[in-house]
Formats: sequence, C-alpha cells, structure tokens
Amino acid sequence: MSRQRAHIAMIGIPAVSHTLPSLEIIRELVTRGHRVTYANDKAVADLIIPTGAQLVPYRSTLPVSDNDWPHDPIAAMSLFLDDAIQMLPQLRVVYADDPADVYLYDIGGYAARALAEAQGAPAVQLSPSYVAWASFEEEVGAQLRQLPGADAYFERFTAWLAECGATTTDAESFGGRPRRAVAMIPRAMQPHADTVDPRIVSFVGPCLDGPDGPDGSDGRANQGTWTRPADAENVLLISLGSAYTRQVEFYRRCLVAFGDLPGWHVVLQIGKYTDPAELGQIPDNIEVHAWVPQVAILRQADAFVTHAGMGGCSEGLHSGVPMIAVPQGADQFGNADRLVELGVARRIDTEDATADALRAALLELTADQEVARRLVSLRDQARAEGGARRAADLIEAELSRG
Repeated sequence: MSRQRAHIAMIGIPAVSHTLPSLEIIRELVTRGHRVTYANDKAVADLIIPTGAQLVPYRSTLPVSDNDWPHDPIAAMSLFLDDAIQMLPQLRVVYADDPADVYLYDIGGYAARALAEAQGAPAVQLSPSYVAWASFEEEVGAQLRQLPGADAYFERFTAWLAECGATTTDAESFGGRPRRAVAMIPRAMQPHADTVDPRIVSFVGPCLDGPDGPDGSDGRANQGTWTRPADAENVLLISLGSAYTRQVEFYRRCLVAFGDLPGWHVVLQIGKYTDPAELGQIPDNIEVHAWVPQVAILRQADAFVTHAGMGGCSEGLHSGVPMIAVPQGADQFGNADRLVELGVARRIDTEDATADALRAALLELTADQEVARRLVSLRDQARAEGGARRAADLIEAELSRG
C-alpha cells in the first residue's frame, strides 16, 4: 500500500513486561516515516527513546518502581482505573492541540481509548497477553463480578466513562472488548483461539524482528548481546522476569540443581531486589546477573526456566526452546498449563521446585525428541504470524480507513 506520513500515538504503561513487546512495532513505524509519539512514564524512557519515537512523559501512579502489586484482583484492577483517571488530563494537555491520526494503546491504557473516542479517532489495542474470546464474560467476567468490591469498581468505571467523553460507556466492554486489537503473542498461547473474532483481533506473534531481521535476528539488539561460551555444550537460562524476582530460596535451589551439571552453562537472572551475596557460593558454570538480554540468550539457549509470564512464554516459543514453568502469579499459572498442553514444557510450582525436581525436568525435556519436534512446529508458526512488519501493516490499514 502507498504510505502517507501520519502522526501515530502510542499510550503505554510503565511496566517493563508491557513495554517491551511492542517496541519493534514502534521502531518499524518510525522506519516507515511516520511521526510516532509515545506517552509513558519516564521510568521506561530508556526503552522507548531508542525506537526513534518522541517520548511524551506523563506521571503514572502504578506501583512499578517496587512491583508491590496487590494479590486481590479487584484491588489490582482499581490501580489501573485510578491511573487512567489521573492520566487522561495529562494526555489531553498534549493531544488536544496535536491529535494523533491513530492511537495505539496497551491493555492497561484505558485513558488512551477514552481520548481516542472523545476525539473520534481510530484506536488499536496492542495486547501483550491473550484477549477475550466469545464466552469470556461468562467464564471469567462472571467470576470477577462475584468478588468483594466488584460492584463498586464497575460503578466507578462506568461513571468515569460517562463524564470523560468516551463513546463506549459499558465498563466491561470498554476494558475487555477493543474495537480493534493486535495481539503480540503466538496464536497457540490464546485460550479458545477459534472463538476470537478475526475481524477485531489479529495475532502477529512476538514482535522481535528489527528493521533488518525478518527472522527476529535484529530485534531488541539495543538491549545488549550475549555470547555463548565456546565450551558450553548446552545453555540454560533462568529468569522470573522483572516483577517476581524476590526468590532467594528458589535461586539457591537452582544453584544446587544445575551447578556443575556436566555439559551445561547456566545464566541466572535474579532481578534488582536480590543481592548475589545472598546466594552463597556460585558454581563455576553459572553466571549471575540482575538483568540479562533475554531474547539474545534464548536464541542461543537449549532450555529456559521461566515464571511463565506471557512475554517469556512467547519468546521461548519464538526461539524454539523447551521450558520449565515455575508460575508466580497473575496469568502465569494458566500460561504454564498451556505450555504443558502444547507439549513443550513441565510445570513445577514454587513449593515443589526442589533441586531434584528441577534437574530431572531439565534432563527429561531436553532428551525428548517429541518435545523437540513440537518446538520446531510452534516456532515456525509463531514466526509466520508476521511480527512487527505485519503489525505495522495492520496499523497503516486503520489509517487508510480513517
């Protein structure tokens, strides 16, 4: 299609797991000549600026600095609503006089959809997780409605929609039923994928392909590289992401499980909350870091111990790596079960993650030829879904409709 330079605005939230998945889409849109503004908290500015987008800073109230999220689902949902209510006036200061031709927004960016609807502009949700399926309200929404505080939450959400200029005034539809969405996950990870409306949702898989790497070889290169040791027969990556890393005892079990395991080199990410000194003696075959370039390592890895966040699951499938899923919270338990259903992982809950169990799972997974066969198929499917280039095509199609 012929491209006309447009103003594209991305409205995100400052959670790393919500920021990383769409970065290559933003980079691709900039490469195509569009003027892209990206509204987010300064906490993730170092991730956004290298894409070439113009950072539009706003102040977020989400607890991302210490990842102190409540366990109660309604309390967690309320944090996102509170953030949207105080975010919208900040966005209006910028976008009232410089409206975008299309607004892109994270699943937690309620203020972005409200702004777009008030301006009559097209909006596309960029979802880093699974989306609602045909019976989602009956299977999931009804359960949420039964939780303490749910009625008050939805009443407050509905009242805010009525006064902020949004044209979608039903809170459940507004939060869970976008008018257009691009899902940045493998379709294989989507529950009940056959009942997701393809006119609304397009699955593009993990968006890891940079401007010069259609197979993902160049994506996220700015976040660092990693070189596999020449004498490493096999490489294992262990990471619990960015929000669930206060797990000293688990890390110690990993040292026992994989330390000095013949033929294995181990990369252990422990996050910013754990002091390496707390782990005790580090075996010679294990390197320990607060943060690692996960995609770069996965492309060279032979196995992955993950908390089963959607980002890690997607990157693991895109890299064709068998996984040991140790879920910590949120959607990770369902994601772990889905990986097991796909035949490419073992789920071990934290309390059951003994050194013996972890080691046995690793050796069984990496020796199983059926697991290897399934991984090749799922990797090829994920990469064929199109990634950042197809996502950019879909966004440009929305521009042409507008």
